[in-house]
Amino acid sequence: MTDKLPQDKFMLLSVINTLLRDKYSDLDALCDDLDAETDEITEALRSIGYEYDRKLNRFC
Repeated sequence: MTDKLPQDKFMLLSVINTLLRDKYSDLDALCDDLDAETDEITEALRSIGYEYDRKLNRFC
């Protein structure tokens, strides 16, 4: 994962959902801009019980 994102998974959840709400149209756009791997973020958040919902554009 990129150094621009927190390593703590719950902090990561908060940051990602805030960025998706305020700045990015979808997870792919966020990852492209931050040079992050979509799979790494998805797996990290899945490990704490969250899945990406494309319709809502957030992890829930």
